[in-house]
Amino acid sequence: MKEKENNQIGYSNKKAVSYSFGQIADIVSYQTFTFLIFTFYYTIVGLNVIFISIGFIIWSVWNSLNDPLIGFLSDRTHTRWGRRLPYMMVALIPLGFIMFLLFSPPMTLFGITDSTTNLIYFLVIIIIFDLVYTMFSLNLTSLFPESFITADERTKANNIRQLFGLIGLIMVFVLPGFIIPDITDPKYYREYSIFGAIIMIIVIVCGLIFLKFGPKEKPEFQQDYKNCPGFFGSIKMCAQSKSFRWYIPCEVATWFIFGMVPTIIPLYAKFVLNVENTLMISLLMGIVFISAAIFMTLLWRPIVRKIGVRKTWIISMIVLIISMAPLMFITDFISGIIVFFFIGVGFAGSLYIIDLVVSDIIDEDEVKTGMRRDAGFYGVNALFLRLSTIFVFLCIGLVFTNVGWAVYEPENVTPAVIFGLRVLIFIFPAIALIIGIIVMYKYPLDGERLRKVKEDLQKVHSEKKSKI
Repeated sequence: MKEKENNQIGYSNKKAVSYSFGQIADIVSYQTFTFLIFTFYYTIVGLNVIFISIGFIIWSVWNSLNDPLIGFLSDRTHTRWGRRLPYMMVALIPLGFIMFLLFSPPMTLFGITDSTTNLIYFLVIIIIFDLVYTMFSLNLTSLFPESFITADERTKANNIRQLFGLIGLIMVFVLPGFIIPDITDPKYYREYSIFGAIIMIIVIVCGLIFLKFGPKEKPEFQQDYKNCPGFFGSIKMCAQSKSFRWYIPCEVATWFIFGMVPTIIPLYAKFVLNVENTLMISLLMGIVFISAAIFMTLLWRPIVRKIGVRKTWIISMIVLIISMAPLMFITDFISGIIVFFFIGVGFAGSLYIIDLVVSDIIDEDEVKTGMRRDAGFYGVNALFLRLSTIFVFLCIGLVFTNVGWAVYEPENVTPAVIFGLRVLIFIFPAIALIIGIIVMYKYPLDGERLRKVKEDLQKVHSEKKSKI
């Protein structure tokens, strides 16, 4: 009984570790999707880049409705397992199975090469993926600020969570190299299915560990569902937060980078850096997150504690621009390893900071409203976040069609194609980061204002506990 109580109240490394297994399931599923889905359907299945881009835009529109709706429903749910866990229980097994189906289209399972059939399958399967992924991920993410309340708890738990997340990222970017000899060669389509099956197992096993041993909803938040606003009211309340409004453009800019770099790196590595081996391509992304694991705790954690999240985030975006600049002119694998290692320094800053910023915004909202609406905020956050996916594929579609590469033709790699790949991996991300820096400069929840929110939040929680 005492152990169960400790799981719900206060901080423990055990609670943070068990939560972090859920983070592995989340990271592995989504980053596998980000890293290989475009390459798979463009180079292996052979879909036209315009059709893929349209498919992702439709997917993003669906996400913009799906995410805030699930967030709204989660905040209003009341069960003996709390608000968040029932959705994750329902979603976990389907999410794992979908990871296999993503890489097993009709071409793989039945030898059907018809483009229309595979395009319809692509659109349907990515929409189903997002439904079950959102049910799991949004509720997992919402559980973090509810389970770890103080800044000290969140910092400690975030260190462990991000370490486990980085382990998941390394799995995603290194495993394909041992299974798929060439991720752009259509003859290896069955190896993609094998990879999908392995990812399915990782997601389900890690998710089950989280569900069994992870943190449960705190008693003081169990009655908040009664006062949650309606669907449109929830969106309106989130949009009324000045801090949230300034945060959103910066996060969209950051996730544009997180979406563009993994998506385009297989083609950039093969045709710009002349890397044929899949394991070597995987190592390029793997080195980013190995670097991030090193610098997240050694560099960014002490900087956050010293100057706060706003200034730290600005610095990390500047570092990212500088470290990505060599991507415009490097031409070999060794240079790529060096450059991507330093890119990991900038990546680490944003990976470490984003959820700390959102947690502060949710705390500010709780002080104003008296209730925690974590899933509501993360759902509305995801509504805007999907803009980054639209921007990623609009940019890819625009560049590829203008350089004559709308359909994958490895024998037709002109200097224009090479330049287009360089533009996609640096120029567009640099523009996004500059926008993010400007916006974060105006972000208001910092310094004395943030300290006042934390003080008032303690009073709110004390009042809630006194009513239990």
